Amino acid sequence: MMAELIVQLANRSYPIYIEAGLLLNSNPLIRHIKNKKVCIVSNDVVAPLYIDKIKHSLAGFDVDVIIIKDGEAQKNLANFELIMSHLLANKHGRDTTLIALGGGVIGDITGFAAACYQRGVDFIQIPTTVLSQVDSSVGGKTAVNHPLGKNMIGAFYQPKAVIIDIDSLNTLPVREFNAGVSEVIKYGILGDIEFFDWLEQNKEAIKEQNPSILQQMIQRCCQAKADIVSEDERESGVRALLNLGHTFGHAIEAQMGYGVWLHGEAVATGMVQASRLAANLGYLTANDVDRIISLISYFDLPVEAPKEMTFEHFIEHMSRDKKNIDGNIRLIIPTAIGKTQIFDNISFEQLKLVI
Repeated sequence: MMAELIVQLANRSYPIYIEAGLLLNSNPLIRHIKNKKVCIVSNDVVAPLYIDKIKHSLAGFDVDVIIIKDGEAQKNLANFELIMSHLLANKHGRDTTLIALGGGVIGDITGFAAACYQRGVDFIQIPTTVLSQVDSSVGGKTAVNHPLGKNMIGAFYQPKAVIIDIDSLNTLPVREFNAGVSEVIKYGILGDIEFFDWLEQNKEAIKEQNPSILQQMIQRCCQAKADIVSEDERESGVRALLNLGHTFGHAIEAQMGYGVWLHGEAVATGMVQASRLAANLGYLTANDVDRIISLISYFDLPVEAPKEMTFEHFIEHMSRDKKNIDGNIRLIIPTAIGKTQIFDNISFEQLKLVI
């Protein structure tokens, strides 16, 4: 059965629909399009698989398509300009709707384009990867990358709806699937020990992509994200906790080159570094750290930083992190499995022990 969650944001509230086979059901999509003009943004891997299904659902609409290359390296200002130019050339107005069909890269760049085009047009998220389904499609963070930092150019801009078809994961490469599970594990570590326990108990079924288990997993993550976003839309408080592992992880992505390490792989290593730091500070027990590493490792995710990266490389990138205040590096650190806090007083000596 289709699950429907609501991100509560007053007059900007929107639904998240979750079900296997949902792309064959046109109702959740067309009910959130206010005019006949639509532009689908996708990439050259996802589009051949699903674009025809979306077009079929939009029979009778004026639909055009933008297809960019696949990969994190494509989330850049050049492709943002490509989208802007296409919308202008094809006479899209303020009443048009953009549809992001793909993973986190497509969702982020399409959302940013929607926020900027004619000062804001509607957009709908149709995420097709684990990472985008459980995290990036929900919450309105949109952005492109810059060579000096990830997601440094962007806006908070909420979609009109998020439509999650679990069946789209059937075509996802194993490496991409596992990288997305990193963000799933994050939810358990940062605020829900019962969910972390559930993940340990159901890890085999998750790896085998059992549809029922996947729907439960995605629904729990989306509900957790929706609750946090409803409380703190613009990351002035509790929403910052969702960045667990990301300060370390973004440094890895920026230094190694976007796409060399997948985002979820970098975050997995970042969560291990944050956990080891928490143990050194007297919060996590050795057993807690072992449990975290064991669950991350089960999904073939890295738990050690790239050998090519020095301490200085990490600090260079971490010092530019968006969460930093007054020049202090702010880190999200687990104080127990299921609890996290923001720290901005970690010394370089303490960081050296885990990097």
